[in-house]
Amino acid sequence: MPEYEKAMRPEDITRLFVERSNAGDAAGVAALYEVDAVLAYPPGRRTVGREAIRALWEKVLASRPVFEPEEPLPTLVSGDLALTSTPPKDGTGARAQVVRRQPDGSWLRILDQPEFTPPTG
Repeated sequence: MPEYEKAMRPEDITRLFVERSNAGDAAGVAALYEVDAVLAYPPGRRTVGREAIRALWEKVLASRPVFEPEEPLPTLVSGDLALTSTPPKDGTGARAQVVRRQPDGSWLRILDQPEFTPPTG
């Protein structure tokens, strides 16, 4: 695997995700996740493991979507775990990720919920 810039703060992961996605780099996106991470995507399903996440992003990025940075909400940190989140620019739902500090001080996603929808009724 090529050497990628590491997220040295939990908030760096979102920026790196946008950069790598817009470059069409599925392997670079997958490198932001721990080996056994869980991604709640596609909607209603789970993608488990870095390799499965890479394969999923290869399919998603094949259509060349463009991602824009979203202003993060305050990060919650407890020891080596952190919760990051962003409200989508369209004002619907939210995005949330649990990240873990690695032995080298960098951070990787372990749980990723990229799409929440507001409750109805």
